[in-house]
Amino acid sequence: MNESSEILSINNLSKYFGGLAAVANCSLKIKKGTITGVIGPNGSGKTTLFNLIAGNLKPSEGKVFFNNEDITGTPSYELFSKGLLRTFQIAHEFTNLTVLENLMMVPNHQSGENLMTALLKPKLVEKEEEQIMAKAIEVIEFLNLKHLANELAGNLSGGQKKLLELGRTMMVDAKLVLLDEVGAGVNRTLLKDLGTAILRLNKEKGYTFCMIEHDIDFISRMCNPVIVMSEGSVLFEGTSDEVKKNEKVIDSYLGRANKKNQEKY
Repeated sequence: MNESSEILSINNLSKYFGGLAAVANCSLKIKKGTITGVIGPNGSGKTTLFNLIAGNLKPSEGKVFFNNEDITGTPSYELFSKGLLRTFQIAHEFTNLTVLENLMMVPNHQSGENLMTALLKPKLVEKEEEQIMAKAIEVIEFLNLKHLANELAGNLSGGQKKLLELGRTMMVDAKLVLLDEVGAGVNRTLLKDLGTAILRLNKEKGYTFCMIEHDIDFISRMCNPVIVMSEGSVLFEGTSDEVKKNEKVIDSYLGRANKKNQEKY
């Protein structure tokens, strides 16, 4: 793999909480244009790794490179403007705003946010708002949310909120989106819609995705490659079929299950 094909490179990353290593000497690469799955038993370091990449935590050791730029410890709001976005296990929407208004809130540095610009250049503000609204409507149509455009976001189901959150990434033309348990609490029908939207964004818009997910069927349908984490580092990387057959992976999952069973007695 040549250097330019990598959108994200993690080198020997570690994060300690007290004396405990949540992420331990972890190294991995994500190739542009892929949908990479990250799986592993609970406590294997997946969410901590996402927090380190997305600037929510600073690593104890190691480096993170995004498009060949060192972004180690860069705060999340700066990474947002570079095109690296992270969605959370629980969708964060403005509950008292409509779906359309939620999308229009996303772009940074809008002229209307500056009082003097709003007063002295109302035409500029109006034109910019029209462009943002047009973009938001395009996103709503892409995600098949047209029937909910004027619905308050607080009234949406869990799956619809996840679709809205995916739409918010489209408002800034994201380059790499970290999806943290996108399928959690989502019914099968909406999970299929979410999967279809992610695949379309990947193929039609060139988005790169990296997702943590416990639903192995969803991972198998969506992701290549799949990275398996255990005890804070990468245990195995391959296709979903290779992952399912790998003895180290099976031992990692079954070993923990057996240990839990033994602790019961």
